[in-house]
Amino acid sequence: MAARKTKTPVIEIQARPGLPLGMPAAVFLRDYWQKRPLLIRAAFPDFQTPVQPEDLAGLACEETALARLITHDRATDGWTVRSGPFQEEEFPGMPDHDWTLLVQDVDKWDPDVRALIGHFDFLPRWRMDDVMISFAATGGSVGAHVDQYDVFLLQAHGHRRWQIDASESTKGKRPPLDFRDDVELKLLRRFKPTHDWVLAPGDMLYLPPNVPHNGVAEDPCLTFSFGMRAPASAELISDYLDTLIEGADESIRYQDPDLTLPEDPNEIDVVAMNRVVDALNAIRMNDPDKLGDWFGRFITTYRAAGEVMPGGEPVPREEIEAALAAGLDLQRHPWARMAWRRAKRGASLYCSGLEFALPVKDAQVLAATEQLGAALYQKLSAKGRDAVQDLVSGGYYQLFDAQAFDNEDEDEAEYDDEDGTFADDAVVEGTAAVEVDDAQPDVHEVTIHEDGIEVIVDFDDSDDQDDGKPA
Repeated sequence: MAARKTKTPVIEIQARPGLPLGMPAAVFLRDYWQKRPLLIRAAFPDFQTPVQPEDLAGLACEETALARLITHDRATDGWTVRSGPFQEEEFPGMPDHDWTLLVQDVDKWDPDVRALIGHFDFLPRWRMDDVMISFAATGGSVGAHVDQYDVFLLQAHGHRRWQIDASESTKGKRPPLDFRDDVELKLLRRFKPTHDWVLAPGDMLYLPPNVPHNGVAEDPCLTFSFGMRAPASAELISDYLDTLIEGADESIRYQDPDLTLPEDPNEIDVVAMNRVVDALNAIRMNDPDKLGDWFGRFITTYRAAGEVMPGGEPVPREEIEAALAAGLDLQRHPWARMAWRRAKRGASLYCSGLEFALPVKDAQVLAATEQLGAALYQKLSAKGRDAVQDLVSGGYYQLFDAQAFDNEDEDEAEYDDEDGTFADDAVVEGTAAVEVDDAQPDVHEVTIHEDGIEVIVDFDDSDDQDDGKPA
C-alpha cells in the first residue's frame, strides 16, 4: 500500500468571519507556530490605526520611551541608527524617503494599542512581550534581518512590501544567517527571498524565529509588531543562579568522606567530578513550587519597560473599598505584568516580579482583570483583598473613575476646535495658583488627555493697553 502523501500547509491564507487566523487557532498552533510563516490577508478587516504617525513621533520624544531612528543611504548602502529621546523639531525636517522610526512598548502608553493584545489570547499572555510600532517614510526599512522570537506584523496604515526567505520550512534548507560587519544593525550578509508580498491595512504576517525577512515601505506607513518574549538560555541561567545564590545553604559544600589514596595528587579524577555534581544537585531547585515561583517572578518582570513606583503614601483599605463602593475602579498600571500558576496548595500570583499565595479563583481573576470594580472585588477572598492592598500600595493598581470617560464623545463635542472655546455649559475642573481679581484671562492652550483636560490660561491684571487691545 502506497504511503499517503502529507499535504504541505499553505503559506498565504484569507481570514474569514470568526476565523481571524484563517483557520481554527488549534490548527494554527499545530501547523504554523514556530514551524513556518503565514500571511493572513484581512486578519483585522477594515482596520483603523489608533495611533497616527504624529502620535508616534510625539511618543519618541518622551524621556522614558524606547525609540530608534534608522536611515538608509541607498547610494552607499550605509545605515545609521540613533536612539531617542528625540526633539520635536527634528521630524518636520526629515526627508520624505528612506527612514524609519521605531518605538517599543507602545502598548504601555496607549490603551487602544494595549487592547489589541486581546486578539492573541490563543497564546499565553505572559509570552507577549510588547507592541512595537514603526513608522516608515516611502522606502524606509530596517534591512534584511532575523528575529530570535515569534512576531506578528500587522499592517496598520499605508502599504509595506515584505520579502521573506521561507526555504527552511518549505524546502528543508536552512538559509545563511551570517551578518554584515560594516553596519551597526545585525543585517544579513546574504538574503534571497522566496516570497514577496505587499501588505495593506489589516493584513498580518506571522514569522517564527530565525526566518529572514525584509520590509520596505511602499508609501508612508505604520506597522504594529507584536513580539513574543523568548528568554535566551543565558538569560534564564543567569537569573536562576542569582536566585540559587540568594537562598544558598552555606552548609552544603563539596564533600569527600569516601576519599581514598589518589594515584596522582594533581589529578581531578572522575570520582572528584561526581562529587562536584552531587554538590550542585544538592542546591538546585528540586521543589517544583520553588522552581515555578522563580520562573513566575522572572517572566513577569519586563526587560525594557519602565519600573512601577509607589504613588506616595499607601491608601488605607477602607478608603479603597469606599472608593470602589462609590463607583470607582482599580486600574492596573500598564507596566504591571501578571501571570499565575497552580501550586501544591492553591495558586501563586505573580506581578512584576512579586509573588502572592492565593486561592486559584483569586489568582485567575486578578491576572485576567486590568480594571477591577466593586463587584469583582467583593468576590475575592480575604487573601485576595490583602494582595490587592499590597498591589495598590506598590503602585500596580490605581483608583480610576471610569464613568468620567463614558461620555467622552459628548465631552469632546463641547470643545470647538475651530474657535478654541468651550460651550457655555461645559465644566472644566482643576486647580488655580493665581489670583484673578480683575485679570483678563487668555486661553493659551487646551489639551485633551486620557486622564482629563489641561487648560493653560494666561492672566494679565495690568491696566496698560497697547493700541486699544488687551495686553
